[in-house]
Amino acid sequence: MQYISTRGQAPAQSFSHILLGGLAPDGGLYLPTEYPQVSGAELDAWRKLSYADLAFEVLKKFATDIPEADLKALVHKTYTAEVYRNARPGDDAAQITPLHVLEQSDGNKLVLQALSNGPTLAFKDMAMQLLGNLFEYALDKQHAELNIFGATSGDTGSAAEYAMRGKRGIRVFMLSPHKKMSAFQTAQMFSLQDPNIFNIAVEGVFDDCQDMVKAVSNDLEFKNRQKIGTVNSINWARVVAQVVYYFRGYLAATTSNEQKVSFTVPSGNFGNICAGHIARMMGLPIDKLVAATNENDVLDEFFRTGVYRVRKSAETYHTSSPSMDISKASNFERFVFDLLGRDSARLAALFKKVETDGGFDLSGKPGSDGDEFAKVAQYGFQSGKSVHADRVATIRDVHEKHGIAIDTHTADGVKVAREHLTPGVTMIVLETALPAKFNETIREALGRDAERPAGFENIEALPQRFHVMKADVAQVKQYIAAHTGL
Repeated sequence: MQYISTRGQAPAQSFSHILLGGLAPDGGLYLPTEYPQVSGAELDAWRKLSYADLAFEVLKKFATDIPEADLKALVHKTYTAEVYRNARPGDDAAQITPLHVLEQSDGNKLVLQALSNGPTLAFKDMAMQLLGNLFEYALDKQHAELNIFGATSGDTGSAAEYAMRGKRGIRVFMLSPHKKMSAFQTAQMFSLQDPNIFNIAVEGVFDDCQDMVKAVSNDLEFKNRQKIGTVNSINWARVVAQVVYYFRGYLAATTSNEQKVSFTVPSGNFGNICAGHIARMMGLPIDKLVAATNENDVLDEFFRTGVYRVRKSAETYHTSSPSMDISKASNFERFVFDLLGRDSARLAALFKKVETDGGFDLSGKPGSDGDEFAKVAQYGFQSGKSVHADRVATIRDVHEKHGIAIDTHTADGVKVAREHLTPGVTMIVLETALPAKFNETIREALGRDAERPAGFENIEALPQRFHVMKADVAQVKQYIAAHTGL
C-alpha cells in the first residue's frame, strides 16, 4: 500500500514513512493510491471479533509494511478495558465503543455510539492511544526521536498529551486558543507536569493555531532539523485509526450485510467524518454521512450549496461546543480530492483560491469554479446546523427521556440526526465527549453538575503550566528550538 499527496507533487510513500509526519512535502494530505476493499465474507467474519482484533483486520489493509505480528501486538496493547475504563455505569468496558438506543419508533432507530471511554473522556482517545504506541514503536525501530507539534480546539491536545506523556524520544508542543476552551479541557491539558509536554496558549482562535502548524510543516528545513511530526487529523494514521469504529458501529447495529446504517458526526475539522467517508469507500454499507455543525457552519454551507467559504478569525464564533469552533476544515481536502476524481492539479488550484479569495464554489452556477456539487449525493453526504439553544434543549430532552447525559457536541449531533432519519435505516450518532468536559452548559441544561469519572473530581484546582504567545510563526519556532536543543 502506497500513499500519495492530494497536491500531486510528492513521491508515493509507505505507511511507515508517512506515520511520523503530517503534511506531504508539497503541502498536501496523504491518501492511499486506492482504498482497500472489504468483502461481505469479511464483514461476516468480523462480527464476532473483539475491538482489538477488528482494528487489526482493518489496519493491516493500510499498514502493509508493518509486520502483522507487531501490528497485532500494538492494537492489543491499545484497545483494552483498562485503557477505556471510563464507560458509563452498566456498560461493558471491554466493548470499547458500546451502543445505546436512544429512540425507536415508526421504523426509525436512533443510536448513540459511545467513543469517550478513554483516559481524556473524548473520542480523540480512540485514535490517539494507538498513535502513541505506533510512534513509540517506529521511533524504537529507527533509534530516533520526535517533536510533535499540533493544534487543538479542546480535545485533540489532551488526548495527544495523555497518549505521549512519558513516551521515549517524544516531546509534545501543543497550541490551543487562549481562554477559548472549557475550564475542564484547559485544566486537563495545562495541569500536566510531564517534562516532555509543552502547552502554548495562542492569542487567537483555533484556525490561527492550525495555520501555524501548517506553516511550520511547510518549512521543510526547520521541520527536518527539529524532527517535527504531528498528531492532528492531517496525520493519516490518526484518521485511519478512526475508520475502525465505523466498522464496529455498523457490525454492532446490524445482523446482516444487506442492511445499511447512517452516521451523524459532530464536525469541525472534518477528520472524524472523513474516516466515515473512507469506510464507505472501502465498501462499508453506509447510507448517509451527516455532518452536524454548530454556529461555525462552513461545512453545512458547502453540503447545502456547494460553496466552501472559510471564515476569518474575527468571524469565528466562540460557542458552547468549542471543539467545533473551526472555520477552515483541514481534512476537507481529502474528500474534495475524491470528489474531483483525484485531479491533483484542480485541487491545488482550488485550495490556492482558498488562500487568496477565501473559498471556492462547486455549485455549477454561472461564474462558479466547477459543478462537482452535483456528485456529492453519490458519496452520501448531508448536513445540518445546531446552535446553543438547540444543544441545551437536546441535552435536557435526551436526559429526561432516556436518563443519559450527553455533552454539547454530541447534542449537536443528536439534534441534526433527528432531522435526517430514514425509516428502516439505523442512524448512529458518534459521541464526542463525556458531559463532564463541558459542565457549564450541562448545569444550564440540567440544573446540576455533570457526573465525573473517578480521578477527575477537582481537576480545575490543579496547578497549571503553560506559555501564552501571539499567533506568530517565528515566535513559536524559536520556542520549539529553545526547548529541543536541536
